[in-house]
Amino acid sequence: MKTAVVALGKIGLPLAVQFADAGHEVVGVDVDARQVELINQATEPFPGEAHLQEKLSELVPAGRLRATTDYAEAIPGADAIVIVVPLFVDDATWEPDFGWMDAATRSLAEHLTPGTLVSYETTLPVGTLRTRFVPMIEEISGLKESSDFFAVFSPERVLTGRVFEDLRKYPKLIGALTAEGTARAREFYESALTFDEREDLARPNGVWDLGSPEASELAKLAETTYRDVNIALANEFALFAQDHGIDVYKVIEASNSQPYSHIHQPGIAVGGHCIPVYPRLYLSGDPDATTVRTARQLNASVPAHLVERAAGLLGSLQGLKAVVLGASYRTGVKETAFSGVFPVVEALRAHGAEVAVHDTYYDDEELAGFGWAPYTIGDAADLVIVQTNHPEYRELTAADVPGVKLIVDGRNITAAENWTGTPRLVLGDGSASTHRQAEEA
Repeated sequence: MKTAVVALGKIGLPLAVQFADAGHEVVGVDVDARQVELINQATEPFPGEAHLQEKLSELVPAGRLRATTDYAEAIPGADAIVIVVPLFVDDATWEPDFGWMDAATRSLAEHLTPGTLVSYETTLPVGTLRTRFVPMIEEISGLKESSDFFAVFSPERVLTGRVFEDLRKYPKLIGALTAEGTARAREFYESALTFDEREDLARPNGVWDLGSPEASELAKLAETTYRDVNIALANEFALFAQDHGIDVYKVIEASNSQPYSHIHQPGIAVGGHCIPVYPRLYLSGDPDATTVRTARQLNASVPAHLVERAAGLLGSLQGLKAVVLGASYRTGVKETAFSGVFPVVEALRAHGAEVAVHDTYYDDEELAGFGWAPYTIGDAADLVIVQTNHPEYRELTAADVPGVKLIVDGRNITAAENWTGTPRLVLGDGSASTHRQAEEA
């Protein structure tokens, strides 16, 4: 089977590798010439994806995977095309920006040949495949869906860093427009993927047909939007608990001790390519979804709320040196997509603080590239805000930040005994003695 993968980023490249590893002849296409060059040299273009380098080292020299910038080289004659092009959301309007997706769709349509399965894995607003991309492909290619080509929506459900593990772990959802399209999609993904046994599932793990593209589109939006709404509820409880002398983490543990409660953990920010973005994609099709909108707004407000609290406890942040620990949006990845570091830094600067940033995954030059002053552990500072739950930050003590007047832990990872004598404010922990110290500071 000849398979083309459009966009060789942190999801697309591992997918291309997975297909090649399953025996497909794979050609990946990407607009980044440097990315293409590295792949053809069997060199991973980004660090941190488990098993990626070893698989590239095997598959590229064997001729089972190659990359190109030319759609005319990748698309014609393909049995299947998988699109994993990024879809962005406008920060001001919350409307999807289809620029890159439209461009990729036009390019593949110009070279599409009959008999091809076209699978979109990029998360989309409900109805996008049927009403936007299928008509676009038909108009440009002159081919007709369900007779000349077959379109399916099959969302990626993986996390960077563990893509190959997640491909085995979770059912592969498909939603096509016709029974023939469904059969083609099932055949393709069953040839390319293997699945772990899951006793917790109501039916066997594998390729699951949801019956339509719209159902498949909604399933991906629903599973991610659920997490944003759940975290918002946890943050709502955390902010209340913090003001009423309650440890919300004990409350959540108690609540989740029975099987009908699944409250997530609160946190200073919700980052990444998925959770902050996909609720807005859902809202683009359901603008009256007040629960989703309110949750997204609440989660986005937490960084400024904690900075405001720090300013109140210290009297003012004007002229103080503030350190943000963590640029990555979560531990274990070198990635700043929608990271909480951006609103935290913005809020601190709005209060007149001099801001520096530290992250175990980024060197000083990389941090400076974002416009931040890099911080070195051991340098003096007045305020510390923990933004990312990197394990290294668990071990920090007040002695590591000479002159510190307050630590704000937005991830509940620091140890109280390491900060004895320093006011310490933990999101959601209103019962801690260090919280009372902070209130008295």
